Amino acid sequence: MDRNTLLGLLMMGAVIFGFMYLNKPSDEEIARQQRERQEQIDRELAKAAASGQQAAAVVDTITAAEASQIVPMVKEYGTAGADGTVSYTNSRIALSVSPEGGLTGHVKANGHEVDINKVVSNSREGLTPEMAGEAVASLRAAMGEVQKYKSFARYVGGENREITVENDLMAVTFSSLGGKVSKVVLKKYKTERTTPASDIVLFDGDTNSYSFTFTPTGRRYETADFNFNPVQVNDSVVEMRLDLAADAALGIRYTVHPEDYIVSMEIFQNGMDKVFAANLSSAEFSWHQKMGRNEKGRTFEERNSGIFYKYLADSPDELGANSDERDDLRERVKWVAFKNQFFSGVVIPRTYFNSAELKSIVLKDNPDFLKDLSMHATFDYSVADGEPVAFDFYFGPNDYPLLSSLDDKINKEEDLEMTRLVPLGWGLFRYINKWIVIPVFSFLGQYITNYGVIILLLTIFIKIILFPFTYKSYMSQAKMRVLAPEIKELNDKYPGKENAMVRQQKTMEIYNRAGASPFSGCLPMLLQMPVLVAMFSFFPSAIELRGESFLWAKDLSAPDVIFELPFTIPFYGKGVSLFCLLMTVTNIIYTRINMQNQPGGNSMPGMKWMMYLMPVMFLFFFNDYASGLSYYYFLSLLITIVQTYIFRRVVDEKKVRAQMLANSKKPKKKSGFMARLEEAQRRQQAMLREQQKQKGGRR
Repeated sequence: MDRNTLLGLLMMGAVIFGFMYLNKPSDEEIARQQRERQEQIDRELAKAAASGQQAAAVVDTITAAEASQIVPMVKEYGTAGADGTVSYTNSRIALSVSPEGGLTGHVKANGHEVDINKVVSNSREGLTPEMAGEAVASLRAAMGEVQKYKSFARYVGGENREITVENDLMAVTFSSLGGKVSKVVLKKYKTERTTPASDIVLFDGDTNSYSFTFTPTGRRYETADFNFNPVQVNDSVVEMRLDLAADAALGIRYTVHPEDYIVSMEIFQNGMDKVFAANLSSAEFSWHQKMGRNEKGRTFEERNSGIFYKYLADSPDELGANSDERDDLRERVKWVAFKNQFFSGVVIPRTYFNSAELKSIVLKDNPDFLKDLSMHATFDYSVADGEPVAFDFYFGPNDYPLLSSLDDKINKEEDLEMTRLVPLGWGLFRYINKWIVIPVFSFLGQYITNYGVIILLLTIFIKIILFPFTYKSYMSQAKMRVLAPEIKELNDKYPGKENAMVRQQKTMEIYNRAGASPFSGCLPMLLQMPVLVAMFSFFPSAIELRGESFLWAKDLSAPDVIFELPFTIPFYGKGVSLFCLLMTVTNIIYTRINMQNQPGGNSMPGMKWMMYLMPVMFLFFFNDYASGLSYYYFLSLLITIVQTYIFRRVVDEKKVRAQMLANSKKPKKKSGFMARLEEAQRRQQAMLREQQKQKGGRR
């Protein structure tokens, strides 16, 4: 390209850009053009909508093929009257077919009843386009439900009807939708989260649902989809019925036990071999519940809520409570419980579940709910008439004596072990609670109504049992204090690491001669530890303490918060619990007294802060625990301090020294432990001498 051509192109570009700049539209013209473009778009959209409505009005009609299915559908699934007329009704349609084949009835559409013949003939007389379209959609939906559910279709949808049955302990509400227990109110217990306090609602409405599922060949029927006919047989029995044909029916019978927290549930049937496949041998049970909060303190309620279960002829187990968990149980299961801190819902088949899938989800950020719990189980089922499939529900408190009595009321053949719903600790700690603490607690509760006083008496009772160990521990400390000057003299005589073995051997000789042992004071304390740990499990799980007030504590099963700080302390929180503070102060005083009782206790200043660290840690650890537990530990420490001062006044250490001197003069047979210890010391000394000799030889 030569220079003239390039120059010509540049000039042409300049002319074009100059023309575009001089002829560009003004801001007003741009705005006008945009308005005109938008108006054009709106006109096109309106035209398209009108065309769509017109097309819908034309397309949304009942076809001849659909119309031909209506009369056979009514005849097959309807109910014949005395005059030969067959009627079929569900939540969408109410149709009748005369003996001559005439069709009458209506379709429900937007709260109106539209004549079926208008819908079938696609007549729009007296109907708005919307009403006509809704009638067609409603009829199609009804026919689709019949195709899907067959004989069950008439029970799909409709208004929920409820029946409530009560006894002195609870009120149970049954809903026709799903044929289920929809609400349980426990009359003897009040929620701690509302003011004024109201009865405990174990669950209500959508927070709890369950259903049975039957899966004959190629189909799936869930009772949750159907609206049962509710019938209250008497004051304690309610039946939910599905009359499927003249000689076929399926239902669920509920019996509320008059003096218990038990609701029995039976699946009864008649002629179901005509509805289900004859080879149907199993069914499914699904249960879902959002577990609500009832207590002030969330920590323990969340920690003690979850899913518990028991294998047939095995011990109960549980899903982890602190995180999302799921488990597939592939063995036979005797019961499954959705457990709260103080209340539980338990389903117990009369036989067993063949398998179960369990899932627990922690609702950490939900202020009103703790867990989302679900189970899906299978069980044996036969379509043949006869003994119904039966289950029992327990909806009630986690009360140990009450749960223990359920074996005689539900299943006498096997120990249900439902007392495991009460967390009393494991092994030895559970036995202490089971055989000592709970019987004494229950006995005192029969005569005393103030549970603060009951805890005081229980503490005194336990201290009386432990008194011999406490006294023995103090006497051991007294002996060690008497021997402290001799031990100090021995340490001064044999100083340094090289004399460690000699020093240790001489020390053990002094102990053996005087009849004392540095371990004798530890053993009594160790024997008391199981009781302290057992109490740690008992008080937060004792439903007897729930809602019981004492002094400033409004609920002995919850923290006794006297005021809240304007800020949050890590690991402590905002609430200040007074019984926890009293326990901490008493524990610090006891630690100081105990250090004074120890031989050489004041000569270890570096250890003092470690000894005081544990009571301070307890302050953080117990601040949000049950106030009854802190109150018990406070009383226990206080009584121990009083005992220590009494021992000091009663025990004369001069007499102890004289007794030890007398013991030292008596010939003593060495115990097996002491003999083995001295033999080990001699061997170690021989090895040290040999090592020193070898080092001298190398030099």
